[in-house]
Amino acid sequence: MVYPDSFEGFMITSQENWSDFSKKEIKPKPFGDYDIDIRIQACGVCGSDVHTITGGWGEANLPLCVGHEIVGEAIKVGPKVESVKKGDRVGVGAQIWACLECKVCKSGNENYCPHQVDTYNAPYPDGTISQGGYSSHVRAHEYFTFKIPDNIATELAAPMLCAGLTSYSPLVRAGAGPGKKIAVLGIGGLGHYGLLWSNALGAETYAISHSPHKKEDALKLGAKEFICTQDKDWAKPWAFTFDFILNTADMTHEFNLSEYMGTLAVNGTFHNVGLPDQPLPAMMAQDFAPNGSKIGGSHIGCRPEALAMLKLASEKNIKSWVETIDISEKGCKEAVERVKKNDVHYRFTLVNYDKAFPNRG
Repeated sequence: MVYPDSFEGFMITSQENWSDFSKKEIKPKPFGDYDIDIRIQACGVCGSDVHTITGGWGEANLPLCVGHEIVGEAIKVGPKVESVKKGDRVGVGAQIWACLECKVCKSGNENYCPHQVDTYNAPYPDGTISQGGYSSHVRAHEYFTFKIPDNIATELAAPMLCAGLTSYSPLVRAGAGPGKKIAVLGIGGLGHYGLLWSNALGAETYAISHSPHKKEDALKLGAKEFICTQDKDWAKPWAFTFDFILNTADMTHEFNLSEYMGTLAVNGTFHNVGLPDQPLPAMMAQDFAPNGSKIGGSHIGCRPEALAMLKLASEKNIKSWVETIDISEKGCKEAVERVKKNDVHYRFTLVNYDKAFPNRG
C-alpha cells in the first residue's frame, strides 16, 4: 500500500465463502475538492454487511470491503471543505456521496437521492466501486462526514453512524417526544438504539420482543414496559395504543402483521427499518381499515439528523452497547459470523487498526 494512491482493506472474494477475508489493495476514487481522507480508527459491524456479503441482498461487486460505521482522523482535506479540518475526529455512515443538486437533495433528503452512492458496493459516477471501513482509509465527501463530539468514545460512536441514524431519523420525523407512545419492535442492534433515542426524546417508550430474556435490557435502555409476543393473546391489551411502531426486526416475513397493526392508535404507523432478505407477509387492504393504520420504511437519515443525533448523544451521555473485536482476517470473520447468528450484545466495533495497518500514512 502506498497512500494516497492506494488503501488496504480486509475483503471478501466470494459470496459463497462470505466470512473469509483477506487483506488486499484498494484503489480509491480520484480525490476531489470536497473530499476528506480519513485514517480509520474503528468501524462498526452492521447487519447490512452480512446481508451484502452473504448475497441476501443480491450479487455484490467483488472483491469487496464492507463496513459503513466508520470513525477516524481526517488526514487530508480538499480545498473547498469548510466543516472539517485536518486532525479532526470524524465519522462516515452508510452513504458517502449524493448529487446534492436534484430536488430530493435540495429538500434535505439526500439520503433518498436517486444518484446516491453507498459507502461500499456502489459505483461512483466515474465507475469506481466504493469500498468500506474494514480498511486502512476511506475517502468521503464532506457532506457525509460528521465531526464526533469529544465526549463520545470512538468505539461507541461508530455504530451510531448507521444503526443509530437509521433508528433516530424515523423517530424524529414521526414527532417522537412528550405525548407520543412509541413501541420499538425487536431488541437488537437497531432496536437498542430505538429505545435509547425514543426515551431521550421524551416519548413514552415500549419494547416489543419475542425474547423474554431481553426484558431487563429493554427496561435499562428506557422502555416503560416490555411486551413479549410469545404470550398468548399478547396484542389484545394493547389495541389502539401506539402512535408509531419502529420495527427493527430482521424476521418480519414470519410475523402475523395484522396483530401488530392492531396495536396502533388511529392513523398510527408501522415503520420498517429492519430489512430482511425475504418479502413481507401478504396482507389484505382490510387489515389497515379498522384503525386507519399505515405501513412504511426509511433509509438511514440526512446530515442534519446525523448531527442532531450526535448532539443528543453527547448532551444526554447516551452510550451504545458495544463489544469490540480487533480488526484482522480472524476478527472480521468472527464478527460477521456472530452477527449472522445474532450473537452480539448489541453491536460490534472493529478496533486496533494501527496494528492491522502499520505504516499506513
